[in-house]
Amino acid sequence: MHTIGQVSEMFQIPISTLRYYDKEGLFPDMARSSGIRKFSETELEALRVIECLKKSGLEIKEIRQFMEWCSEGSSTYADRKRLFEARKASMEAKMRELEKNMAMIDFKCWYYEQALADGNEDRLNEMLPDKLPRKIQALYDLAHS
Repeated sequence: MHTIGQVSEMFQIPISTLRYYDKEGLFPDMARSSGIRKFSETELEALRVIECLKKSGLEIKEIRQFMEWCSEGSSTYADRKRLFEARKASMEAKMRELEKNMAMIDFKCWYYEQALADGNEDRLNEMLPDKLPRKIQALYDLAHS
């Protein structure tokens, strides 16, 4: 069992946030001793899932719904699976967008390295949009897709 302070340190989450999660019913079976919250492995695992769902874009009310489904048992497996499939699709879209942005950044790093070496952009402008070195062309194409 862990205190709220220990959990706050472990997860780098403010104590006030943990209290808020508890108030919102995200730890329905949390033990208390003289009114002091005691976090078991069950709450720690719930917190890992809560933080994942939160970082994937869900709001607390949606996370609360998920936690309620967990309490309801096996009859909600399909609902829970749909929720995670939707989160997966959302995260995959975000990852594609990040890859595209990273390609632009990598391309521009190369571009300005070349411009610095040449002292101008003339040679680079002659290569654009489709006469770049193969690896750089791939970055350019991805960034502009």
